Amino acid sequence: MLGSNATQLNRSPSMKKLLFILLFLFSWTAQSQSFYRYKFEEPFSVSASIGATQYFGELYSFWKYSEGVQPDWNANIAAHYTFGTNLRARAEFSYYKMSGQDPPSDPRAYRTPRNLDFRAKNWEATAIVEYYLFPVKVPNIHRSLLNPYIFAGLGMSTNNPETQLDGNWVDLRPLQLENNPYNRNIIVFPMGLGFKYKLNVYTDLTFEGNYRFTLSDYMDDISSYNISEFYLDLVDDYVTGKNPDRLRLAVRNPSFIDDNGLPDVDKILQNGGRIRRGSGLTHRYDGYMTVNIGLEIYLSPDIWDNLIFRNRVYEKAFRFW
Repeated sequence: MLGSNATQLNRSPSMKKLLFILLFLFSWTAQSQSFYRYKFEEPFSVSASIGATQYFGELYSFWKYSEGVQPDWNANIAAHYTFGTNLRARAEFSYYKMSGQDPPSDPRAYRTPRNLDFRAKNWEATAIVEYYLFPVKVPNIHRSLLNPYIFAGLGMSTNNPETQLDGNWVDLRPLQLENNPYNRNIIVFPMGLGFKYKLNVYTDLTFEGNYRFTLSDYMDDISSYNISEFYLDLVDDYVTGKNPDRLRLAVRNPSFIDDNGLPDVDKILQNGGRIRRGSGLTHRYDGYMTVNIGLEIYLSPDIWDNLIFRNRVYEKAFRFW
C-alpha cells in the first residue's frame, strides 16, 4: 500500500506536466488558427458603389465655359481579381443617369436660344485594369492602410437619349432628327484614379473618379451645327404628316415657333435651315464622368463566420479589429 501511494505521488507531477502541455498546445493551435486565415492572399473581392454622374457634350461645355455642375447619379457592382504585385483586374456593371439642358448655359456659348434638352438612363459593362501605388498581392492583414491607384479599360454602354414633347418623354434615337442613324450600344473607354482605405481585414472604403471617353457624338442626340443639311426632309415629314415630331423636336428655338407652339415652317424655309443645334466641333465626341464612394469586400473562405456571424466562443480572445 505504501509503495502504491508513493507511485501515484511520483506520477502526479508527470500528469500535471502532460496536462499543461496539452492545454498549451490547444491554446496555441486555437490562436494560430485565428491568425491562419490572414496568412494567405485573397485574390478575389466584390464591391458596390454609388455616386454622381456628369455628362459632357453639346449641352454642357464645362471645359470651355463656366457651366457649374449638373449632376445626375449612378450605381455599380464589380468583381475584382489580383493578378500581379501592383495589378488588379475588374469587371464592372453600372446603371447611370445623365442629362443636359440649354437654359443654364454660359451666355458666351450662345446656346440658350436653342432651347434643347435631353436625359438618358443607360447600362454599362466594362473590363478594367488597376495599377496600385503599393503592392496588393499580399495577405489581407498586410494590405496598405491607404492605397492610391490609376486605371483604364474598355467597355460598352447603351445609348438611349430622350426628351419631352407635349409632357411625354420621347425616345430620340429612332427618330433620326439629323438623318444620321446611330447605334443603341456604344464603345466607352473608362479611365481615372481613386484610392482605397482599409476599414478592416476584409473591407476597404473606396473613392474613385472615372471619365469615359466614347466614340459617339450622339449621347445627347446632337451633333450637327445647324439643320441646313436636312431641314427640307424635316419640313416634308411635318407638312405631309409622315412624322411631324421630327421637326418639332429638332427646332425648339422660340424664334421659329408660332403662337400655337408649333414650328413656323415659313420662317424655317426663309432662313434656309440655319438654325443652330450643335457646337460645330466635329472632332469632339460626347463623354461622361462619375465620382463614386463604395465598399469592397475580400472573399476570404471564413468571411461569413468571422465578419458577419463571428464565432462568439473565441471573439474576446482572438478579436483583432
